[in-house]
Amino acid sequence: MFVTGLLLAAESSPHLGVPWQLLAYHGEPLLGSTLETARECGFDQLIVTLGSGSSQVRDHVDLDGVRVVDSPHADTGSSSIVPALDAVDRRTDGVVVLLGDQPGITSATVWSLVAEVAGPATPLGISHYDDGPGHPVWCAREVFGDLGQLRSDDDLWHLTDQHPITQVDAIGNLPPRIRTWDDYRRTVSGHTPSPGPFAPGALEDPAPHIPLPTHPRRRRRTTH
Repeated sequence: MFVTGLLLAAESSPHLGVPWQLLAYHGEPLLGSTLETARECGFDQLIVTLGSGSSQVRDHVDLDGVRVVDSPHADTGSSSIVPALDAVDRRTDGVVVLLGDQPGITSATVWSLVAEVAGPATPLGISHYDDGPGHPVWCAREVFGDLGQLRSDDDLWHLTDQHPITQVDAIGNLPPRIRTWDDYRRTVSGHTPSPGPFAPGALEDPAPHIPLPTHPRRRRRTTH
């Protein structure tokens, strides 16, 4: 089975005042961390979407081996999934959708999802955590037509009303997304940030001035 990974990283961060993609996370840019997890999944193809801050991200995040799709209109709510479909390999059986601002997702969760949904009878596969459904999400090729009609990336969840879904158990609670400074504080509070793209002292200010980084080196339930 040929599987494409699709990491969504085109949305801006109006509540942060700085590009969320470049926030320090374990000593590297946040997007660099989620990209590294995506690489560990061993996808046959890996695509990342970037928005209006594409040039900054390209300067500071290692994108080697990744197909980059620019989606500048994602800042206004347009779907970045739609333009990414044009870059999907024609051999792909389906895509696994991940979020670039959700670093807690693990490759083990992705592997569990793909193992359960392998086969033609699973148009949609959703990871189900202790506190509800979330990413990663599997979309088989048969739903690509509907994906192409999405008005926003959040509309992906509307497809669950149109297609049978397979819910695959994931360990623990939903990994948090980093969209505000409070999200960031909570996410990094479990470890001591290493010196990296953004200074830890920036957390004291809800809208700090932050220097840019240097380039880093890097069980199953079916419902209808």
